Amino acid sequence: MSNPPIAAASCVVVSGGSRGLGLAIVQSILDRGAKVATFARTITPELEQLAAQYPERVHVASVDATDTKALNAFVKEAERKLGPIDGLVNNAAIGQDSLHVHTSPERIEQIIQTNLTAPLILTRTVLRRIMAGRGTGRIVFITSICAQRGYAGLVAYSSTKGGLDSAMRTIAREMHGRVLCNSIAPGFFASEMSSVLGQTQLDTITRRTPTGRLVEPSDVVPVLDTLLFEDTNVNGQTLVIDGGGSI
Repeated sequence: MSNPPIAAASCVVVSGGSRGLGLAIVQSILDRGAKVATFARTITPELEQLAAQYPERVHVASVDATDTKALNAFVKEAERKLGPIDGLVNNAAIGQDSLHVHTSPERIEQIIQTNLTAPLILTRTVLRRIMAGRGTGRIVFITSICAQRGYAGLVAYSSTKGGLDSAMRTIAREMHGRVLCNSIAPGFFASEMSSVLGQTQLDTITRRTPTGRLVEPSDVVPVLDTLLFEDTNVNGQTLVIDGGGSI
């Protein structure tokens, strides 16, 4: 079944679009001419500026990803304001900075709820809207190289990202080509989330990476653009962007 690219008039939902990679994703979608509905726990001045700059093309709200009722209300309001939803980028996540034996059950539950359960519920909601609309669309999960390689201090986090990669492949099979579903698995960013590893570990990762540098949002966005907006037959795949650090 043919799956046309997302059109310029389409709306893409982006979770966690307030800063870093999420903000870069929002900006890139706008640059493509599409509309964006994005949420985060805290709305940053940068996101507020984009909403003011593109009032007819941006819908922004402060939403906790684990609040299912608020998520559903957000999607309904986004559709009312921007029109039919044709795409989703699952980007929102929280990090981890403790060995598994030192991670409390409450913290494990919080990481799983935020990084795995919430994206699956949001994906279900958006898929239902896509199927009620034009019937085709694109979904991208932002996962992590941690799902494929072991890094100390990231057991629960890695588990959630691996779970999303697995869910992505199954969704791609279930949708039979009507919705193309893929993951992008970045290596470590020089970001707030990666900083929990400590500078020594980040320096070691950098030295072992063939390109000699950590990942930047600008490395990820072009791949995401292809998965959302280009005529591609890529489906059910995890695309690693880590400078060759995992080879």
